Amino acid sequence: MTSQNNVLKGVFLVALGATTYGMLATFVKMAYSEGYTTAEVTTSQFIYGILGILAINLFQRIKNKNKPAVKASRKNIFNLMLAGTSLGMTSLFYYLAVKYIPVSIGIVLLMQTVWMGVLLEMILEKKLPSKQKVIAVLIVLFGTVLATNIINNDIELDWRGLFWGMLAAASFTTTMFTANSVATEISSAQRSLYMLLGGAVIVFSFAFATQVTAFNMEIFLKWGIVLSLFGTIIPPLLMTAGFPLTGIGLGSIVSALELPVSVMMAYVLLNEKVIFSQWVGIVLIILAIIIMNVNFKSKK
Repeated sequence: MTSQNNVLKGVFLVALGATTYGMLATFVKMAYSEGYTTAEVTTSQFIYGILGILAINLFQRIKNKNKPAVKASRKNIFNLMLAGTSLGMTSLFYYLAVKYIPVSIGIVLLMQTVWMGVLLEMILEKKLPSKQKVIAVLIVLFGTVLATNIINNDIELDWRGLFWGMLAAASFTTTMFTANSVATEISSAQRSLYMLLGGAVIVFSFAFATQVTAFNMEIFLKWGIVLSLFGTIIPPLLMTAGFPLTGIGLGSIVSALELPVSVMMAYVLLNEKVIFSQWVGIVLIILAIIIMNVNFKSKK
């Protein structure tokens, strides 16, 4: 019974994390509508995110009497910051994508990590994917055609949005692989901090290179805290707490909630039009994630 309660607790934590992250792009789009730039949005999010994770690390140190369970070595810090650069690129590319295309399309493009992950796994492990994964990838691709509504000629999608969206998916795939394999022996709060610092290098470099007007400091009062909470603080903490309880398979299925939540938020708050065939595509993508993570082999 305790084991079942732990799984339910894990499902709740992962679901809450996915739901929170699903709301993020809509808030970014709302910040854009008020005239804020991508540089201002990402910079404020990462600064508040680093401060928030620093506070969590400090709290944990006090709780553990100033002695972290496992102290990060220089090699750990370097590897995590290097891995974190893909985290920074994911935020940048995703936010650039939703600047040119609807949020409902942007999140579907981000979900291309399903087949990109299979491709990366095939390259790294040097073996062909299972039939189960191949079927899941084909369903994702078909679902994407429906969800992006590219069949209808009356809707023109800006190529810049599609380009940045696919780059976001590629960098997110890298982030997922590195997050689960780099310096796993140290606490999740420490890992999050160093990955955020690595991401901040990318974000701040982008801001320095692209911000031609004076930086609007009001972003820190209006959207910075919201974006950091929904993007860099709450989802990673909930996910890292929930995944060990659910396991990767069930956790991946539950985290797919991010997709419908993101589309619903865009529909309600941004009045984005989402037709029936797009919802069918979204359901197919979620189905593919389930197929990929469910063990169909009968237990003897």
